[in-house]
Amino acid sequence: MKPESDSVLTKLKAESAPEWAAYLDHDFVRRLADGSLPEACFRHYLTQDYLFLIHFSRAHALAVYKAGDLDDMRQAAATLDALLNTEMDLHVRFCARWGLSEEDMAAIPEADANLAYTRFVLDTGMAGDLLDLLVALAPCVLGYGEIGARLLSKPSIPLEANPYREWIESYGGPEYQGVAEAAAAQIERAARRRLGVMPIQSPRWPGLSRTFRIATRLEIGFWDMGLAPADT
Repeated sequence: MKPESDSVLTKLKAESAPEWAAYLDHDFVRRLADGSLPEACFRHYLTQDYLFLIHFSRAHALAVYKAGDLDDMRQAAATLDALLNTEMDLHVRFCARWGLSEEDMAAIPEADANLAYTRFVLDTGMAGDLLDLLVALAPCVLGYGEIGARLLSKPSIPLEANPYREWIESYGGPEYQGVAEAAAAQIERAARRRLGVMPIQSPRWPGLSRTFRIATRLEIGFWDMGLAPADT
């Protein structure tokens, strides 16, 4: 893989720097980190994220179909497995503490922010190729990895009495970090194959950069939604 400074993702994040910073350092994240996030906000976020993951699982299933070789098919399938059998299980365990079953969560109406984000990703994937889809998925997969790693590594983040400790440890832990690293490598591989050794000079680059920026803004909107449970 190319050095990090030359990576496709580094360039995408640099071109969306204000949005990327606002996403990673959102008030929802800060309050989750120090444990001050109201339980109602986290519960609302988590139930919506459960629905979100259903659609993102569909998007990764689409990535299997869009893949050009077995390596990409296997990578997309591995991420799909992690979503369906690990990340969604985390949501189920959390919500069970409040008496919410998986059936209860599946029946909750999708918030507008959820609809906007998931349909944007699916529409992008249907209209484009594997690279378009992976770039639309990237802010979610990689952003959560960055957030989890940063929160878990900060000595100033109190975990002992933090009600959201399991969330932080799950996204900052080795299993999810491995998922994020594999996703980053897949995007790099897909970009080099389709755009050549200088992706930023490709005629497709502005469109990919725009996709990444929009998806990052939609992630910010998802955090905003989490802080406003009464709006649903």
